[in-house]
Amino acid sequence: MTKAIRIHEFGGPEIMRWEDVPDRQPGPGEALVRHTAIGVNFVDVYNRTGLYPLPLPAILGQEGAGVVEAIGPGVVEVRVGDRVAYASNVGAYAERRIIAANRLVALPHDIGDVQAAGMMLKGMTAQYLLRRTFPVTAGDTILVHAAAGGVGLILCQWAKHLGATVIGTVGSEEKAVLAKAHGCDHPILYKSQDFVARVREITDEAGVAVVYDGIGADTFMGSLDCLKPLGMMVSFGQSSGKVPPVDTGILSAKGSLFLTRPSLVTYTAQRHDLIEIATELFDMVRRGFVTIQVAATRPLAEAAQAHRDLTERRTTGSTVLLP
Repeated sequence: MTKAIRIHEFGGPEIMRWEDVPDRQPGPGEALVRHTAIGVNFVDVYNRTGLYPLPLPAILGQEGAGVVEAIGPGVVEVRVGDRVAYASNVGAYAERRIIAANRLVALPHDIGDVQAAGMMLKGMTAQYLLRRTFPVTAGDTILVHAAAGGVGLILCQWAKHLGATVIGTVGSEEKAVLAKAHGCDHPILYKSQDFVARVREITDEAGVAVVYDGIGADTFMGSLDCLKPLGMMVSFGQSSGKVPPVDTGILSAKGSLFLTRPSLVTYTAQRHDLIEIATELFDMVRRGFVTIQVAATRPLAEAAQAHRDLTERRTTGSTVLLP
């Protein structure tokens, strides 16, 4: 038996159970991974609440690092003993799990397990957002919501490395200091400042080339008002709730704007894309252009408290669970 955090219904953190689940051996194309570290992400909350429903009972979590303990027939991507990490397929909140081997990425020797578990989903998200969804180049001015969060800190650093001017929204003075230390040129305290007015002021009314918005309902319409004509609204999350239906005529009225709702699943669906994205992420971290802020670690059994901290916005950077 393996210990895991499992849910049998949708709801609040209190429904998360620390319980035994049966072990099984990997089948064709599968690998058995013993976790050493597990990442916590807002998508886990969406799964828990039923916003993104899962077949029940379900083991939460989509990001982890560990060691391959066994492989099934036909597996060529990894070998027993390999250190690996991933950011796909629910089932990470467990001591051990079975996963499709083609979703695993070998870890370089100088990337630690906790570091990897804190960056695979968030870091690969930052890569595709900055390098593929809207390719940021030197001279661009961009807006990053939740700039002190897990994805936000990586976005700020990476965009700064690319030569962009980075504006970011944060919830406190402490988070503003953190974001600024990680490449955010202009932190905006959204609780006391009108972020649209500040963006317009910072850009001399020109607006930004792109908004990276993982907040959703609370920021969506304001984000559109921050864009310059032909700018792109990248809505990649909804931590404040789903965005209501939008009249696409608004995009025309506000300057022929572009709108996209991307996902990491799509951008890494092909293994060659997964490897390319992960490799560039590892390179950025190893060269020191991006540092991964793992601000908190907790025992896996305390995953419910990690969810409370995340949803109550008490976290910065990444939170990692330790089996």
